[in-house]
Amino acid sequence: MKKLTLAFGVFVAFFASLAMAQNNSGKPAVKYKTPELTVAQVDQWLAKPDQVLVIDIRRPDELITFGSFPVFLNVQFADLEKNIAYIPKDRSIITVSNHANRAFAAGDLLSSKGYKVIGAAGSENYEQQGGKAVTKIQKPAPKPAQ
Repeated sequence: MKKLTLAFGVFVAFFASLAMAQNNSGKPAVKYKTPELTVAQVDQWLAKPDQVLVIDIRRPDELITFGSFPVFLNVQFADLEKNIAYIPKDRSIITVSNHANRAFAAGDLLSSKGYKVIGAAGSENYEQQGGKAVTKIQKPAPKPAQ
């Protein structure tokens, strides 16, 4: 009986931890203040290039693999705070990552520093929802050996 009770307890604990770790809404488990932008909202802001700055916080390999929005500033999330002085404060900002999770965190960081962050976008989410503005980036050709 003790083995059965122990097995049942392990079973319940395992599935309870899975249920808590799983997030069916597609939203990050952490609560962020930065809102997720819809495809229409992203498209509206991209039509105003003189008013918006798109900050893509992904690594170069992610940009090549998944593409990004046209005309963006790439500052990886780990380097964002130390390069914050180079980000203009006179533009509305959209932060971008693959599924917006890092973009939410980047948006909250920038907002806390006085930047006008209008929202976050996931480039993969945007494309899956019918967005057409993501541009594929070509990997540079290797340099010839000398």
